[in-house]
Amino acid sequence: MSEKPGIDIRPGPEGAMELALTGAWIIGAVLPDLDALLADPKIAGAHRLRLADGGIADWDSILLTYLRRLEGRVAERGATTDRSGLPEGVVRLLALAEAVPRREDTGAPGARPGIVTRAGEAVLRLGAEAAGMVAFLGLAAMAFGKFVLGRARFRGSDLALMLEDCGPKALPIVTLISVLVGLILAFVGAVQLQLFGAEIFIANLVAIGMAREMGALMAAIIMAGRTGAAFAAELGTMQVNEEIDAFVTLGISPMEFLVLPRMIALALMMPLLCLYADLMGILGGAVVGIFMLDISPIQYFNQTKQFLGMGDFAVGVFKAAVFGVLIAISGCMRGMQCGRSSQAVGMAATSAVVLAIVLIICADGVFAVLFHIMGI
Repeated sequence: MSEKPGIDIRPGPEGAMELALTGAWIIGAVLPDLDALLADPKIAGAHRLRLADGGIADWDSILLTYLRRLEGRVAERGATTDRSGLPEGVVRLLALAEAVPRREDTGAPGARPGIVTRAGEAVLRLGAEAAGMVAFLGLAAMAFGKFVLGRARFRGSDLALMLEDCGPKALPIVTLISVLVGLILAFVGAVQLQLFGAEIFIANLVAIGMAREMGALMAAIIMAGRTGAAFAAELGTMQVNEEIDAFVTLGISPMEFLVLPRMIALALMMPLLCLYADLMGILGGAVVGIFMLDISPIQYFNQTKQFLGMGDFAVGVFKAAVFGVLIAISGCMRGMQCGRSSQAVGMAATSAVVLAIVLIICADGVFAVLFHIMGI
């Protein structure tokens, strides 16, 4: 058994009262009661206490904790403590503990800033976000200008891989979602049109809805969640591994080498995915019209062909191209702005999806108003 920890009180040098520590000060030991120690008459009137090694058999962090509490209580009474008699290792560890500043922002009640402060901070963050986006758009425009002039530096194999990832590999999910959207449009419209005996106009509803709006919109939202997040995660991981810093050190522009191929790939593939989504949506609507409303296949597709024009497809294709650029910009910008931790990579991917969807919906609303004004 280790000797029980104790404290001997005795006169010390230079008029100080000395506290000599004895025994084993280890976790699990029964420590001397601090209140009873400080209530001792020999200590109560002392203005200076000297801590000394009176035969410490063993010690660990429990000794440091006890001494810190003792010094704090002594300081509250206006007295001072002297550590010169303690073992050198104890003195060094106590000094190290005091060298670390105490955190003040511990979330204590009353520490939360007021609503005006929070509103001001939100405005400042929004301004910084807008400035960062404008700067990124400027760099992206410069990179695209170099591409038009044939001076952009990136590998053609990277662009080919991006085209494959943004195009053929996205077909399964685009097929599924587009067919289901066509089914839903046809089914919802059928419920109402059956009341008037106008089931044949289901073909018009599905065809125009898919070609002008839903094909481009659903393809864009799918690609925002699938490809935009992937772009952010890829570039964010490169940021964490300092690969982007290596490109800058080598004199290679990350905007040209990393961002530009992704923007071109999405801008080229999104119109094709939109046309494919239109076709799948029309086929989905045809399933409802043929098998639920007893419309013949020839009649359904003749109705679709009669009322669906190339202008409707052109509207959707134009929107899809713009949506592709917005998705690429959102994903790449969040990836390039990523922090230096794994958590930051996840936050960048999430933020890229949210930003892309917001931009897509806002752009779609602007296009709807403009096309209405222009009579398109």
